[in-house]
Amino acid sequence: MSNVIQHLYKFSASQGAVLYAWFPSMHTRVDIVLCSRQGEEALMLVVGAVYEMLRSLEKMGNYYDADSELARLNRTAAVCPQPVSPELYDMLAFCVDCHARTGGCFDVTVHSANYTTHSIRNVQLSPQEHTLHFLQPGLTINLSGFLKGYALEKIRELLQHYGVENALANMGNSSVLALGHHPLADGWKVDFGQIAASQPGERPELLLQNECLTTSGNDSNERKHIINPQTGELVEGKRGVAVVTADGSVGEVLSTALFVADAHQRKALEAEFRPRLILDL
Repeated sequence: MSNVIQHLYKFSASQGAVLYAWFPSMHTRVDIVLCSRQGEEALMLVVGAVYEMLRSLEKMGNYYDADSELARLNRTAAVCPQPVSPELYDMLAFCVDCHARTGGCFDVTVHSANYTTHSIRNVQLSPQEHTLHFLQPGLTINLSGFLKGYALEKIRELLQHYGVENALANMGNSSVLALGHHPLADGWKVDFGQIAASQPGERPELLLQNECLTTSGNDSNERKHIINPQTGELVEGKRGVAVVTADGSVGEVLSTALFVADAHQRKALEAEFRPRLILDL
């Protein structure tokens, strides 16, 4: 068990066990609450499996890690078609498909040198050979607007594999998976402060039930990190978008797309993805 994982454990005969664990991963803090009849050691094995899965996912798809598989592909795929591991290939294919589904509001090539709105057309994926080829030099793929949402679904798979029916996984307060329910509630209450309030000062709460909450945006006027694929410019201003969806991968893509969408594009995105809830922050 990694010594970077910290945890608290409590058991009661009436409510069973609650384990709260936290650790750094994917450039943020990951918090996990597990509610089960399993003992402390068994639940810590679950947390350890989640930790190792996230480490593996970073080694595969971290744009900023020169040793990751994605970084290697970004360096070499313009030379000739490059083999891609099955899991990363499926992620890339999903993200390329989402470019079309979002009307270009989500684009994993937006950080490419000399980016244009047509850059993604030069990403060639071969389903037979499982290869990636960039048809022009300077192309790169960045999965940062997708990877945490995908990680939520991988966490869901692990929790189901280990028989944990009630859990909350929170990645940096921006990507949250709620599975089952809290021992004292019908779901999981999430409070993220001064957002979308009908009255000044109101602190709204959401009750999540077997679904994900994902957010995209700028948390300050100085921290701008999302590029609008339609303009190639950073989106200005302190604002954001949160969505509640059944699937974390879809939610991460949708919140990113909504953040850059205009009013007409937003209506199209809502019709295409049908999230349970959209909140403007």
